[in-house]
Amino acid sequence: DINVSLITNGEMRLTQVSRLDEVLSEAVPVHGRGNFPTLEVRLKDIVARVRSRLERSGVRVKDVRLNGSTASHVLVQDVGWSYKDLDVIFRVDLPCESEFQLVRDVVLGTLLDFLPDGVNKERITAVTLKEAYVQKLVKVNTEQDRWSLISLCNNNGRNVELKFVDTLRRQFEFSVDSFQIVLDSVLAYYELSRAPMSATFHPSVVGESVYGDFGAAMGHLRGKLIATQRPEEIRGGGLLKYCNLLVRDFQPTDADEFKALERYMCSRFFIDFPDVGEQQRKVEAYLHSHFVGEERCKYDYLMILRRVVDESTVCLMGHERRQTLNLISLLAFHVLAEQNAIPDASSVTCYYQPAPYVRDHNFSNYYVANQNIPTWLPCN
Repeated sequence: DINVSLITNGEMRLTQVSRLDEVLSEAVPVHGRGNFPTLEVRLKDIVARVRSRLERSGVRVKDVRLNGSTASHVLVQDVGWSYKDLDVIFRVDLPCESEFQLVRDVVLGTLLDFLPDGVNKERITAVTLKEAYVQKLVKVNTEQDRWSLISLCNNNGRNVELKFVDTLRRQFEFSVDSFQIVLDSVLAYYELSRAPMSATFHPSVVGESVYGDFGAAMGHLRGKLIATQRPEEIRGGGLLKYCNLLVRDFQPTDADEFKALERYMCSRFFIDFPDVGEQQRKVEAYLHSHFVGEERCKYDYLMILRRVVDESTVCLMGHERRQTLNLISLLAFHVLAEQNAIPDASSVTCYYQPAPYVRDHNFSNYYVANQNIPTWLPCN
């Protein structure tokens, strides 16, 4: 039994910090490429070591936060999705390039601590560790955004994502993923006490919502409601996450308002990903990272995505819009094939060739008539 105090409503249910302790204490595999061994990493260990090494190197860590869907899972369990990436934010100052380099070196050097006994660590360089264990390495250094992300590989879609933030204009897409849990008190507890947490001996944990209204965001999370602000500011418009919420039975707080917001989402998505090849890579990457173990949801997700794009896209030429719809349909067809929902490709009847101005050979598609896929699909 553990007390949790939030900045708005004080104490929360005792089970919430128990879930936080479970998330921080769970051994998560970080898979190595090639012959590199799998590392068993507990979030509380790697976070504490990275913070300690940053501070010894002269980088002040203002606080450390659990972010996004994992924080949502801690606050409200079983809301329709399982958390994927373990997303941790270190709030630091990154005034120049040297700090970015230092952060990267600290994280890669910390990975050496998790290598198995018997490995000759002296011969392993930072470059080697990056190639072996880093899934994604991002640096953004502009006037308005200064942050770095290091994502460690997990073949099951649960990457350990360490984000170092100086300034970041937009920290959330929707209210239900706007939660952050400040970990400093919990990390101090792990460091100073060997006793298990109890009703009489425990840290006080603070949670926040960068949506701006913690109570409203909690109401949206519990009620499975979709709310956002200024989707045109989100890279990709939040379109893919929005459809992910819809497939999990979340509903917009205001259906009429969201019809207009859907147009903003689609417009921003096509601004950020104007080429159909970029769109394909983005959607495929999203499916890969957000539907691990939930392959049966992929087809429904793509059909929702296609409907939203079809009904709300106003910024594309006709042939561009058809290419995108064809792409989503092609991905849906492949998903059905992977699930053996289409037992034999020869049983698929195709007819009606599209207009001759659709010149892209990859998307000169035909309509599948006898499958329940209401769109264009390829015929080889």
